[in-house]
Amino acid sequence: MKKIAIYGKGGIGKSTISCNVSAALAAKGLRVLQIGCDPKADSTALLHGGRRIPTVLETERQAGSSLTLEDIVYQGENGVLCAEAGGPLPGVGCAGRGIINALETLKRLKAYEIYQPDLVIYDVLGDVVCGGFSMPMRSGYADKVFIVTSGEKMAKYAAGNICMAVRNFQSRGYASLGGLILNRRGAEHEDTAVQQLADDFDTDIIGTLDYSADIAAAEKHDCTVAKLFPESPAVKQFDAISEALLTAFGNRL
Repeated sequence: MKKIAIYGKGGIGKSTISCNVSAALAAKGLRVLQIGCDPKADSTALLHGGRRIPTVLETERQAGSSLTLEDIVYQGENGVLCAEAGGPLPGVGCAGRGIINALETLKRLKAYEIYQPDLVIYDVLGDVVCGGFSMPMRSGYADKVFIVTSGEKMAKYAAGNICMAVRNFQSRGYASLGGLILNRRGAEHEDTAVQQLADDFDTDIIGTLDYSADIAAAEKHDCTVAKLFPESPAVKQFDAISEALLTAFGNRL
């Protein structure tokens, strides 16, 4: 079992990439567990026809000691196992603490031992890498961190901050940096700018994604691109990203 965390600026496409890559990996016969680490609890929605599944935080609050894995882990497209950490209402409580509680609950209920996934994907909120939002990077959770960015100024800025955090945390036994995923947005000299960012942190661009009307249409229909447009060029790009994730682990999951 290998575990990865996907970070990046809010709105950069982390959840879209996570869902499409999870579905692609599951289609290859791998057992995938995707864990949404965002209080909005919409990380896995594309794998459930747009439906938001009950969150760990809210369900545990209601069920208490009777909570079971079946209450918080749901099967989505291609059999991908899904869980959403959830969080407090805006302005009430600490969202980062909610992530800590949710991941500790999944661990306590032995989710990894019982489901035995080949790959775990943590889809983590925005560019926040302090407190609970760094939890997926910690020892025992993710092995590698992948960062989604475009060539836009703020996306690169966020990606650089996350790269620095990963580098600093690595000395404490946290996850290592696996590489960047370029989600093209049409910025000037985009490929060159993101390659420079990768070079600055001695890492690679492990995959690229072009703007695609097929992706937008699939999201409008609350599903992955492969389900709605199996012949789309975007499907090939998501497949290539999924293959690159396997290669990052030497194809040994």
